[in-house]
Amino acid sequence: MKNFLADLGERIRNTLAPAYSKLRARLAPMIAEEQARLEPYIRQLRARYQALQPRERVLVQVAGGLIALLFLYNFVYSPIVDLGSGLDQRIAERQRDLGQVQRLARSYTQLKHALAAAQHNTVPSSKDFSLFSVVESMLTKSVGRDKIASITPGTDEKLPGGLTKFSVQLKLNKVTLGQVVDALYGVRTLSVPVAVSNLRIERETQDTHSFDVDMTCVALGSGA
Repeated sequence: MKNFLADLGERIRNTLAPAYSKLRARLAPMIAEEQARLEPYIRQLRARYQALQPRERVLVQVAGGLIALLFLYNFVYSPIVDLGSGLDQRIAERQRDLGQVQRLARSYTQLKHALAAAQHNTVPSSKDFSLFSVVESMLTKSVGRDKIASITPGTDEKLPGGLTKFSVQLKLNKVTLGQVVDALYGVRTLSVPVAVSNLRIERETQDTHSFDVDMTCVALGSGA
């Protein structure tokens, strides 16, 4: 901080030196005139000072020193300290702004990568694609058509980035745990990226070895 204030003071002096020289040259005649006008009063003050007792002279010198210190503090030191404090505050604010920008940049990068990954894991962009047909065909092979109580296409949902979320709600009745595993494995190994977003399994009351399953399958596509 001391080095900074010293450099700042040097720059201010170098900047103001030419203007100060011109101003001093212009004011020199006026200053000389005022000095000549004040010279009698100055001689009177000197004479009075010389006439004072030694103790009184010391008191006058102390008072003069205190006045000089107050002047330097109020008009020199205090403004420089305030300037340094203001600069420190502005630097801290800029550092906080920079940290926020860096966090936003990291968030943007993460979202960009997430969007790229989502776009990579999308179903083929084709009007002929049907998540309903894909899931129904898989379940017919894995658990059998008779176990499918219902299968209903959901409403397509538009997502940011030009993506569309397809969904299918389905119910399986009286399936074994092995068949539940087969159904989930069938979803996992489909030729297109399909995920299970919701799964609820309830045991049959009359047959404790059988279960009813409610499941929602979803897929992302690049268009409706």
